[in-house]
Amino acid sequence: MKIEETGIQDLLLIKPNVFKDDRGYFFESYNRNAFRLPGNNVDFVQDNESMSGKNVLRGLHFQKPPYAQGKLVRVIRGSVLDVAVDLRRHSSTYGQWRSVVLSGENKWMLWIPEGFAHGFVTLEEQTIFFYKCTEFYNKASEGSIRWNDPELAIDWGDIKNPVLSDKDREAPLFRDFTTPF
Repeated sequence: MKIEETGIQDLLLIKPNVFKDDRGYFFESYNRNAFRLPGNNVDFVQDNESMSGKNVLRGLHFQKPPYAQGKLVRVIRGSVLDVAVDLRRHSSTYGQWRSVVLSGENKWMLWIPEGFAHGFVTLEEQTIFFYKCTEFYNKASEGSIRWNDPELAIDWGDIKNPVLSDKDREAPLFRDFTTPF
């Protein structure tokens, strides 16, 4: 397994060793001893999965403390452009973002620690997205930032008119956001 830094502290790209033969493939999608994620005490308590058609954009989402979530995200089928934005006020990379294409083909994963907003846009039909969370979902602590915020200026690629939920369409702008992290 190869763990790569992304240029934002604690945000890590994980490239597992995938063993392929004529039967198919095998890889460890999570191993607490091998991953050594920042914070040593990472404890996943909830797994989530979504299926989306092409051009569906979900995000940018986060949960406020004390229900903040770290997420280990990956794609089972299809592909996404996955985006994480640093919301940690004392971080030298506050307000900066990174993106990576995750796919069922490359099997890469992204570790997104607490204090980040997260979103993705699907690049293929019937994309299945999977993630492990370090905290249970809590509706009262959910938050979001507008996906196309001009200050963040996230490059979403060729997506012009993504399919959005009302919540994501109406999310506040970054300039109107006060970080709880």
